[in-house]
Amino acid sequence: MVSPLVSRDDTDRRLCMNAVGPVWDGNEVWLLVAGGATFAAFPLWYGLLFQGAYLALFLVVFALIARGVSFEFRGKFDDPRWRRVWDVANFAGSLVAALIWGVAFTNFVHGLPLSAAGYTGGLIGLLNPLALVGGLAALAVFAFHGSVFLSLKTSGGLMQRAQRVARVAGGAAVILLAATVAWVAAAGRPWHTLAGALPGTIPLALGALAVAALVIAALLVIRGRDGLAFAGTGAAILLTMGAVFASMYPAVIPASNGAALALTVGAAASHPYTLEVMTVVAGIFTPLVLLYQGWTYWVFRRRLQRPAAVATAAPGASGG
Repeated sequence: MVSPLVSRDDTDRRLCMNAVGPVWDGNEVWLLVAGGATFAAFPLWYGLLFQGAYLALFLVVFALIARGVSFEFRGKFDDPRWRRVWDVANFAGSLVAALIWGVAFTNFVHGLPLSAAGYTGGLIGLLNPLALVGGLAALAVFAFHGSVFLSLKTSGGLMQRAQRVARVAGGAAVILLAATVAWVAAAGRPWHTLAGALPGTIPLALGALAVAALVIAALLVIRGRDGLAFAGTGAAILLTMGAVFASMYPAVIPASNGAALALTVGAAASHPYTLEVMTVVAGIFTPLVLLYQGWTYWVFRRRLQRPAAVATAAPGASGG
């Protein structure tokens, strides 16, 4: 998403692609697993989401398809126009996915107007002022996260430009996420009367910690501590998602127009035996997946260097 802001030529854009090349596919697989696990463990939740927010979820899937194909197709044909098309697809796919996820989760944490048929407002119903601020917050947080990653994985002028973008994105992320947390807290939770609902101070504290993690990460970027800054942005994302689900619980689709209409975890869950089998399978295979993904990050941990032939080429010359 930040590649156009930091790239000066095709070599820079290729370096941006290569920075995430070894890991992007594995990262997207987690989203696919989440979708499949939701269908198996909470089929009613899955069904109501695709019934009421079908267009929004379709746009996310389409954006991720365009993003994934761009990684695979960009280098298949040596033509500047061809590469430009897939650069745009990569940028737009990343931006749209981040924005719509932010809008969706902000709506979930605020609550949706539900009826006996579930949510029927469609995409337009999701585009309220609070959700748009939350979507922009997600956009800024992920732009911050990505630019810090680029500054950690690249060198030279590309690294310096990524650090400059990280400073701007970090400031925007702090402001927008803080505004979203404060707005959601002020709006209240009509479903807080449900049995098992957590006190409102818990999601508020997690949201405040997420904002604090972003502030620390922004300060670390200024000091040039890219590795710690990346850990800070990652922690902010995890804390934000923790705040979302802590605020929703025990609902999986909270109702903004009455606690009784909310879809709860218990009502949405599959048969207990299905959940037991899934828990065993996840307990065995999730650590293995984390191990080999961690190994992948370790193998490709070094900074990318701009090729010497490109770095020393005369103005207008093409680099290999």
